[in-house]
Amino acid sequence: MGQYQGYEQYKDSGVEWLGDIPEHWEAVRLKHITNKIIDGAHFTPTYVSEGIPFLRVTDIVQAGSNSINMNNIKFIPEEEHEALSIRCKPEKGDLLYSKNGTIGVPRIVDWDFEFSIFVSLCLIKVIKQKISSEFLQYSLLGKLTETQINIGAKSNTVTNLHLDKIKEFWAALPPLEEQDAIAQFLDHKTSQIDALISKKEALLEKLDEKRTALISHAVTKGLDPTVPMKDSGIEWLGDIPAHWTIIRLKHLSEKITDGEHISPKNTDTGIPLLSAKDIRERDIKFDDASYVSEEDAHSFWKRCKPEKGDILIVSRGATVGRIGFVEKDVNFCLMGSVILIKLNDIVYPDFVYFASNQNHVQKNIIQVSDASAQQAIYLIDVKETKFSIPPYEEQEEIAKYLNQRTWELDQQKSKINKAIDLLKEYRTALITNAVTGKIDVRQVPIPQP
Repeated sequence: MGQYQGYEQYKDSGVEWLGDIPEHWEAVRLKHITNKIIDGAHFTPTYVSEGIPFLRVTDIVQAGSNSINMNNIKFIPEEEHEALSIRCKPEKGDLLYSKNGTIGVPRIVDWDFEFSIFVSLCLIKVIKQKISSEFLQYSLLGKLTETQINIGAKSNTVTNLHLDKIKEFWAALPPLEEQDAIAQFLDHKTSQIDALISKKEALLEKLDEKRTALISHAVTKGLDPTVPMKDSGIEWLGDIPAHWTIIRLKHLSEKITDGEHISPKNTDTGIPLLSAKDIRERDIKFDDASYVSEEDAHSFWKRCKPEKGDILIVSRGATVGRIGFVEKDVNFCLMGSVILIKLNDIVYPDFVYFASNQNHVQKNIIQVSDASAQQAIYLIDVKETKFSIPPYEEQEEIAKYLNQRTWELDQQKSKINKAIDLLKEYRTALITNAVTGKIDVRQVPIPQP
């Protein structure tokens, strides 16, 4: 933070990991600057179409924003809200703080209507004579709180935060007037940073759109714009090169099957057993894989043995439709949430991989179960999926072109993602340094809107 000066004099905060704070600041626990810290409903509410808004963690967790996401909000009956309000009544100016699932996200209540909260959120009512909600919100966003959340945790992934622990959080506390100056400074600077992040995220979206359009055009129209075209007979596909043919996937494949539908005995070592979570876009991850014995693996391989050049499709779950590609000779097994496509020698595997990633192809094979309203992919639909196929040499040419172009686009995306990560790191560092007094922002000019 070289462009910002520190304070003239510091003192030991008395808290080892907080270190020195400005001489006129205090180190205080959250329980001493709040009137109440309490969580929401400990019961499963009755959701209704009209009623009192009922906020959960998903409603306050909105990346790059300090606002509440009201798009998918739930409602509960007024009588349930009234019963909750006896012990937990959020009001304008209070803070909400997520303590289960995605933890450590603070939001200021900046609206006037009544609402209730679930147990995954806690309500923080500040003593206004001691601390402002705006300053506390930034304090709860800094590295200071992240450090406290992880102290004593068994791992770096904390999924539940108890009220007793939140009450014992430390905060570095300046005078109220200085709190307001720090909050105004951070409002201004974080809005600038968030605007830069939004621009870069918009650029990522454009690159994704360009990538999708590039692939779709190449695998349906080819690379030569001068070739004669013909009607494919498929509405979403439109015209295709006259010398291409329409073939169902089952005629391009030696085998289309899925993985194991039983839960095998896991071992500490052995053969990796992959499920839907391990299939990424094109890539396959082995980092978090389970393992089975070689004996079990050989039994599974009799029906479903992935090999180099095979295509994998996630058939259910949150990532249904995601396409993976086996690019290396490595032994592994599959669970039933992944479909295996073993192509025959009339198609170039990379071409079919790219063709499978078209939105229209995926919409054609992803069905919705009437029983559960869950999206899923079934073997029969995969087998009947139609593809427009050029001669083998042209498939290879298109695939190599797309491999090069998508690699270039992925490199651009990687640089942008790194820039976004750096901006987010700077944002966190700026907040942390401001709310712990490592920098003095009182004299920093803030343009008036």
